[in-house]
Amino acid sequence: QVQLVESGGDSIQAGGSLRLSCAAAGYRVNSRCIGWFRQAPGKEREGVAVFNSIGTTWYADSVKGRFTISRDNAKNTVSLQMNDLKSEDTGMYYCAGRASAYCTTLSSVAAEYAYWGQGTQVTVSS
Repeated sequence: QVQLVESGGDSIQAGGSLRLSCAAAGYRVNSRCIGWFRQAPGKEREGVAVFNSIGTTWYADSVKGRFTISRDNAKNTVSLQMNDLKSEDTGMYYCAGRASAYCTTLSSVAAEYAYWGQGTQVTVSS
């Protein structure tokens, strides 16, 4: 049984930093396509940053240079370091993993991810 559990969300002022973490159980993060998505009220869920199986990363244009995705294979976790936060970064952040045991394509399409965490809320006030 796959479980993805996010943590680290908070309310913070613009310009600040947060680090989100996703702990995986029943799912090895080091060889999968896994990443972070977010959903703001009234908006569709969107990809923020993802890994493929060989460690290549993709970032949404809106977060490039501010967010960094990383994974700790020993702890089986995936993290998202978020710096210089803006009010438009507000939303529920989800960790998601694709079902394929190995994938080289980078995808920001939510429908292609089979496993999801419950989400952690990030609120940025200006």
